[in-house]
Amino acid sequence: MKEITRKKLMIFCGRSYPDLGRQIAGHLGISLGKVELKTFSNGELYVRYEESVRGSDAFVIQTCSEPINDNIMELLLMIDALNRASAKRISAVIPYYGYSRQDKKTLAREPISARLVADMIRVAGANRILTMDLHAGQIQGFFSGPMDHLTAVPLLASYISRHFDHDIVIVSPDAGRVKMAKKYADYLGVPIAILHKRRPAHNQAEVLHVVGEVKGKTAVLVDDMIDTGGTLATSSAALMEQGAKEVYACATHGIFSGPARERIDASPLKKVVVTNTLPIPEERRSEKVEIISIASVFANTIASVFKDESVSELFGGDNQP
Repeated sequence: MKEITRKKLMIFCGRSYPDLGRQIAGHLGISLGKVELKTFSNGELYVRYEESVRGSDAFVIQTCSEPINDNIMELLLMIDALNRASAKRISAVIPYYGYSRQDKKTLAREPISARLVADMIRVAGANRILTMDLHAGQIQGFFSGPMDHLTAVPLLASYISRHFDHDIVIVSPDAGRVKMAKKYADYLGVPIAILHKRRPAHNQAEVLHVVGEVKGKTAVLVDDMIDTGGTLATSSAALMEQGAKEVYACATHGIFSGPARERIDASPLKKVVVTNTLPIPEERRSEKVEIISIASVFANTIASVFKDESVSELFGGDNQP
């Protein structure tokens, strides 16, 4: 007797960003799977799937938003529960990968935290990782299994072309983001400029030079993330001093921690555009901030992975950091 097996797609979402999980599932035309998640009075987390996951192709959506350590632990427990319940393949969908800035040792006796997070996800039982716009490309090497790197650059570049002045210059906030800036510039067919800055301390930035022509142009700062807004504030001020007509900013991950809102409000920035890889509470959201959804990008990627089709073709091969 010949046995026919059918693949079963199941999407689950942790508590870090349920709205994004529902958006992704909606684009796929399915409902989120049922899972019980709760926190005991002593802070321990509990996970139990309320339906069979045996033999399924399971995707767990959990972004690394605050409280970041609780959300990472919840992700690990969700993966472990799926593994013990005989899911056939487990993919961790992490729109914003936490600890990504700690990808190397810069001083003696420091951890490489991004690698540790990758090891924990693998040990928990994840077969595949899906994430977006890593802070550093070498983080891909921390995973021993398949990793699909998504990018929001085409989405944000399309927004720029539709909404911003045509006399545009794309500005990299530092040397490390030049490759990303070039991708934006290539999409739009515009020049780039580079800011030379130094960091006197964590979450502090000081612009020393502007390399490139920005006078009379609409300058668009591009970055992978916006945390405390220090780089944006100092960079936008430096660009205006160099004669830029207007300054905008685009980034994939809007963290907006600490004084970010106040710094953005006080800066000469006209608008800051980010995606919804992270939930942004109202109290942290400046009126200058606009959020666009990346749910369809993740949904299309999940569909390709489920059907064993190419992910890089979705991005024209431009999804490498």
